[in-house]
Amino acid sequence: MPARILIVDDHEIVRQGIRNLLTRRPEWEICGEATNGQEGVEAVKRLKPDLVVLDITMPVMNGLEATHHIAKLGVNSQVLIFTMHDSDRLVSDVREAGAQGYVLKSHAARDLVTAIDQLLSGGTFFGPGQSKKETHDGSGR
Repeated sequence: MPARILIVDDHEIVRQGIRNLLTRRPEWEICGEATNGQEGVEAVKRLKPDLVVLDITMPVMNGLEATHHIAKLGVNSQVLIFTMHDSDRLVSDVREAGAQGYVLKSHAARDLVTAIDQLLSGGTFFGPGQSKKETHDGSGR
């Protein structure tokens, strides 16, 4: 049975790009889409996806608020924040909201599929900035 993925972003072109990238994997199924955080929370209640790819900056309810609501639903949906914003504070906010991962839109081609694989296998993924900090050994690599 394929992993069910919900895409939540207020930009149609972004949803289309994610959908095009993810449908290349036969073990994944796009079970729905939403255009704001509130619709995303309602879709999670209704569809119970395995994973939600969720933008932060959206109308009606932002992605951090939606993540907090999704975490409280008890539906076991993993949340991957997908955003253009990059800051240490945001990574902390994403973790505190209850998301299991964070990918920058500017790194989508490199990181999105990897992050989804990590989350679906029970892991976490908090972007290249975090990875560099965690693996930095002073060697300049």
